[in-house]
Amino acid sequence: MMRLLDLARAAGFAVLLTIAACALEIADNDAEREQGLMYRRSMAADHGMLFIFDPPSPEGFWMHNTFLPLDIIFIGADGRIVNIAADATPFSDDNIPSAGPVRGVLELNAGRAAALGILPGDRVRHRIFGAN
Repeated sequence: MMRLLDLARAAGFAVLLTIAACALEIADNDAEREQGLMYRRSMAADHGMLFIFDPPSPEGFWMHNTFLPLDIIFIGADGRIVNIAADATPFSDDNIPSAGPVRGVLELNAGRAAALGILPGDRVRHRIFGAN
């Protein structure tokens, strides 16, 4: 199954961020959110994990038992990117906080957000963010 995230640039133009077939994993319960991408030793460039929080709340992530450096993209309830923690350090227990309440958090391979030109203020379109 193809899952798409549509990304609208804050500057006004849009780009379609396509995450390949079955590559966008959804973590929408406590067990899945707690496990996340821990213990994985590799991930394809076009793969990622979308964590869903209901209701939206300030969230903090860490890299405990995570082998892969990741870009952690915090997304508000309206689909706008609140902040990005680029190149999070593997195995770090340091808290990586959102800059406000978030409905979703997208984890991608480190450097992917910059390579795609993703910036705070851009808007992600996905069913969890409603009609945005």
